[in-house]
Amino acid sequence: MELDERKLKILQAIIKNYLETGEPVGSRTISKFTDLNLSSATIRNEMSDLEELGYIIQPHTSAGRIPSDKGYRLYVDTMMQNRMQEVEQMWDALNDKADRMESLLQQVAKLLAVNTNYATLVTGPQYRSRKVKFIQLTDVDETQILAVIVLEGNIVKNKILPLAAGLNKEDILKLNIVLNTYLQGLDMSEINLSVIAKLKEQSDGMGNVISDLLDAIAQAISEEEDIQVYTSGTTNILKYPELSDSHVASDLLYALEEKKTLTEFMNENSEEHGIQVYIGQETPVESMKDCSVVTATYEIEDGIYGRIGIIGPKRMDYEKVVGTLQTLKSQLDDIFKKNKEQ
Repeated sequence: MELDERKLKILQAIIKNYLETGEPVGSRTISKFTDLNLSSATIRNEMSDLEELGYIIQPHTSAGRIPSDKGYRLYVDTMMQNRMQEVEQMWDALNDKADRMESLLQQVAKLLAVNTNYATLVTGPQYRSRKVKFIQLTDVDETQILAVIVLEGNIVKNKILPLAAGLNKEDILKLNIVLNTYLQGLDMSEINLSVIAKLKEQSDGMGNVISDLLDAIAQAISEEEDIQVYTSGTTNILKYPELSDSHVASDLLYALEEKKTLTEFMNENSEEHGIQVYIGQETPVESMKDCSVVTATYEIEDGIYGRIGIIGPKRMDYEKVVGTLQTLKSQLDDIFKKNKEQ
């Protein structure tokens, strides 16, 4: 007998409920837990079939059912298959989106440089919130395990973790279930002592591995991303006598090419959504002390943002620059909103 969609949904409901409560699961609980709209009697019949097939067991008479190893295996294999399909679709969509995004931001930088006659820069998208989307553990050998951590925004981190003692396939299976059950949708501020206690309670003596995995997740969430910076019109600064001195110009041109410095500067005050103006000594980049920099934050969607900057002499046309940035921000908002709706 193969599992039809109804039996599979009931099995998944039993496993999810058991993972959350640690108690055997009865038909009444399942009737409330699923969207199948089945009577308790029908669910009992389906549960009897699942027990006969070896996917669930009844620990003692008159008790509810709990998953068997076979049930766990089907649950994880199904979950992993679905997740891998999601990851493949995610990468296809992400690569297409990234190509279009890169082209758009390069065009934005060029358009600004031509329109203002100053140097311009635009940073690629960054993520304010990094919640756990999916975790997959795979054994490398007896002494190491690979943790693939997918964060919100489809950021993928790979961590190799050493093991004091080897884990068998069933251990890894249980860890995958427990981690994804309790951590999906959480960021580090939400992974509190209560969550950690539940993880360790459900991990059957693998508390040390859980601790190492939580450290790896914390590191993945806190790691800085390599942010792409697009620049244009760098030679425009040579048009202004106060910036065309060989020493001043070379330092300024170098700063515009030094992506790390630009990224750190553009990340400052990134929570501010309005127009920011830095004049002379207010600019944190030493080689830009003779310049003014005007920046604005664009937002693709909630929690995903980037920065736009215009660099010119302190006597720049502030009214024109601010007006241009405000118009551009509005146009980008419309573009990103339309892309999100499609």
